[in-house]
Amino acid sequence: MGARKVAKYFFVLAGAFFGLMLLIGIVSLFFGDGFGKDKVAVITVKGIITDSKPVIEQIHDAVESSDIKAIVLRINSPGGGVGASQEIYREVTKIKDKKVVASMGSIAASGGYYIACGAEKIYANPGTLTGSIGVLMEFANFEDILGKIGVKGYVIKSGEHKDIGSPLRPMTDAEKELLQGVIDNTYRQFVGVVSKGRKLPDDYVKGLADGRVFTGEQAKDLKLVDELGNLEDAVDGVAKMAGIKGKPYVKHMEKKRFSIFNLFLGEEVDSIFNAFNNQMFGLSYLFIPGKSFFKGTL
Repeated sequence: MGARKVAKYFFVLAGAFFGLMLLIGIVSLFFGDGFGKDKVAVITVKGIITDSKPVIEQIHDAVESSDIKAIVLRINSPGGGVGASQEIYREVTKIKDKKVVASMGSIAASGGYYIACGAEKIYANPGTLTGSIGVLMEFANFEDILGKIGVKGYVIKSGEHKDIGSPLRPMTDAEKELLQGVIDNTYRQFVGVVSKGRKLPDDYVKGLADGRVFTGEQAKDLKLVDELGNLEDAVDGVAKMAGIKGKPYVKHMEKKRFSIFNLFLGEEVDSIFNAFNNQMFGLSYLFIPGKSFFKGTL
């Protein structure tokens, strides 16, 4: 066999191989993802909530997919920033043409519970930690430490309260009162969301909203969740609500995001960094063991 024939057979085999790979890719693209089947989307809310964008992107992708008939919010979070939690909750409540339930993992407290209240039904494991209905704002004072090392800070400001919460001086009673007003207003917003989502009187919710946490079993008895069950129970339940027959096909909407920091330090590093910033500079719907959450008392 001449060299020309060998080359010809090689190119024919190579072409056939790449053609087969292309065919497999096309089949996988259209049929490997439950093509043509009604799906249940699982939207993941995990870690400390500092940025609403990744979750909102998942919600929009699910809403815009015609083959997705129902959605499960899989929440495994102690909460986080007030603004980010409220933005996610708002997008959840905008979903009108698909059934939505929440499934709680190990923890769905404070901001995590806030988001769950936007769903039509809430599932929790018996041992899930949930609740922690309250608001938190933290400040630190470094005046004594700086004095000991001979460092003195100066602030030039445009108004009396422009440096409220400054670590360079004690907080005045008037400033504490101002911030308590902010906390109380945000607290009332949280109570209102729980009252509306769970169809419970405000006074009843306020009786539970002193920052305490509950197990999933306790929360069910208190009407804060609907059913005890895991993620699979939530998927089966929302599929029935949506009229999907048979075992539902599940599509996980979470997109893995690459970061050089995550490559070396793990995927939670961004969440930890953002949580630090959030704790230093913002209001929090966040459960931290050992903290007081009663109306976010300063």
